[in-house]
Amino acid sequence: MSALNIVILAAGKGTRMHSDKPKVLHAIAGKAMLQHVVDVAANLKPSKTVVVYGHGGETVPKALVDSNALFVLQEPQLGTGHAVQQALPQLNDDSVSLVLYGDVPLIQQDTLEKILAHKDSLTLLTQNLADPKGYGRIVRDQSGKVSCIIEEKDASSEQRQIQEINTGILAAPTGLLREWLGKLRNENAQGEYYLTDIVAMAVAQGVVIQTVQPTHAWEVMGINSKVQLAQLERIWQLELADRLMKQGVTLADPARLDIRGELICERDVEIDVGCIFEGRVQLGNGVKVGAYSVVKNTRIASSTHIAPYSHIDQAEIGEQCHIGPFARIRPGSKLQNDVHIGNFVEIKNSDIASSSKANHLSYIGDATVGSRVNIGAGTITCNYDGANKFRTVIEDDAFIGSDTQLVAPVTVGRGATIGAGSTITKDTPSGELTLSRAKQISVPGWQRPTKKK
Repeated sequence: MSALNIVILAAGKGTRMHSDKPKVLHAIAGKAMLQHVVDVAANLKPSKTVVVYGHGGETVPKALVDSNALFVLQEPQLGTGHAVQQALPQLNDDSVSLVLYGDVPLIQQDTLEKILAHKDSLTLLTQNLADPKGYGRIVRDQSGKVSCIIEEKDASSEQRQIQEINTGILAAPTGLLREWLGKLRNENAQGEYYLTDIVAMAVAQGVVIQTVQPTHAWEVMGINSKVQLAQLERIWQLELADRLMKQGVTLADPARLDIRGELICERDVEIDVGCIFEGRVQLGNGVKVGAYSVVKNTRIASSTHIAPYSHIDQAEIGEQCHIGPFARIRPGSKLQNDVHIGNFVEIKNSDIASSSKANHLSYIGDATVGSRVNIGAGTITCNYDGANKFRTVIEDDAFIGSDTQLVAPVTVGRGATIGAGSTITKDTPSGELTLSRAKQISVPGWQRPTKKK
């Protein structure tokens, strides 16, 4: 099999986006459009991937610094043919070259594999549209063979009635592609070097031209405006929702789900409306996620229930936990099985062992909490002295009374009880009651301050 080169054209300015950000760096499903294309290209195991960039300068290669792609600058931008010409020095003639577009983000691997199945020909990805306005048309001869591609601005009124359009995506033997690109001329309404002009050259040489159509129409939808970006986002989110439901996930409303990364669900998962999943999220058997919750880069084990309006970020949640509503689990937190984190409780960089509870209005940061611990409402681990952070340790079976401040570094011993309203600055002994309260007094004659006129 011939080696594969992939050329991704990503030099466009995107004037209609009305943004200083390069068009190809705008996101679909939480990932830059160009990153989508680079990722699907990588799945094809090419020998080289070359990204041709232009507008936005070095922000494009910097945004994809972790990819294995080569980046080539197109300056000035003189059309698609000129763009591919910039990549030619990186390509070997004894290969097949596949041309993709950074603003056509949802092209799928199976469609690209269909194109590459015709490796000895020029293969075009085309699409039949009821309204082909704005696209170049595929012109065929009387026998049905492709004769050329005509851009709409150069097309006759009769040619504009053609419904088969050119998506721009194509594959060809690199040696032939190099030959054709060397013959391009800019004698057209735009004064640009069109990549599509190579089709007529191939016909003149008797090269076989194959056409392939995508499995889904949305695969070849390009983005030129924020309106189109939003439209494709919704189409893709509905596609992701459809895939989840086919796997057995229950979605309260498929139209009110946002997946901005990878969501992996086991059996009998239920997701309510308005939930957002970012990065890589794994949901175990029977997990329920309440309405308008946000979960990012987190693993949630079986039978855990997330109540509405909870935020979980870079955490590990065990089995049969109850989180929220209005809870926030921050990065570095690990909850073992049967942990209850209630409303308006924030957990940060803390390990909480099984069957412990913090049900109301508390902040637990930089803490190690044992099993069967009860943390009363209003409890705070005072982990920050203004310059450094310190850790709090609460051992098994401790009971922390409401409105307690634990000033780290401090350890609450196993089975200890802390009286409500205490400020704990020293380690407390196991099995004993510790409290610190000022004597209650009333001040005769005291008057509440009034606002000065």
